[in-house]
Amino acid sequence: MHDHDNDPSPHRAEGALDAEHACDGVLHRRALLAGMLGLGGLLLPWPAHAAPVAGAVSDLKGEAIAETAGSPRRLAPGVDVFVADTVSTGDDARIALKLGRATVVRLGAKARLKIDAHLIDVGGELDLQSGPILFDRRSKGPQRSETVVRTPYGLLAVRGTRFWGGMSNGVFGVFVDSGRVDVTAAGRTVRLSRGLGTDIARPGDPPTPPKVWGKPRIEAALASVMPR
Repeated sequence: MHDHDNDPSPHRAEGALDAEHACDGVLHRRALLAGMLGLGGLLLPWPAHAAPVAGAVSDLKGEAIAETAGSPRRLAPGVDVFVADTVSTGDDARIALKLGRATVVRLGAKARLKIDAHLIDVGGELDLQSGPILFDRRSKGPQRSETVVRTPYGLLAVRGTRFWGGMSNGVFGVFVDSGRVDVTAAGRTVRLSRGLGTDIARPGDPPTPPKVWGKPRIEAALASVMPR
């Protein structure tokens, strides 16, 4: 058998050198283009991710990007999002992410959400850094684990539910439309069931006891994440 790895042929060496120069040329041109276009250059298509696919964009109004390790890329309907992606939305934007077969996450304007972990139709971990979120999971099967949503205000443990979280009436609010959410902050946990909400005035404060939200407040919350 001919050992290609040990082939001393000068043609092989020249070919490898040409390939290396070609690769350097591509990287050089890409760097120059990024420098000339600023952020737009950074948003050009890049090689495929090694991270697992978490889901895909199912709807988008306005502009949104996904960023991994400092490399942002533009999002559009049908584009995949990956574990470790941070999804950010622009002014007055709305985006819907389909995660697995049963979960839809909607974000409103100026939102920032990191997908820390995701197991299809089992659960995951999300980090809501800013903006409003509507989490909607309606699986007919048994809920084997929880999804955890971290926020600057507290920790949300979610089990098979539809809930909204974000700034509302000047405070961070969480409202449950169906299912159950445990809200933990400042050493206190409150459990929310259907029709109940809680408020956290500022980071470091505990959540208020569960209470019924009025219709105008619920409608304003949902409008912050739904397409106009």
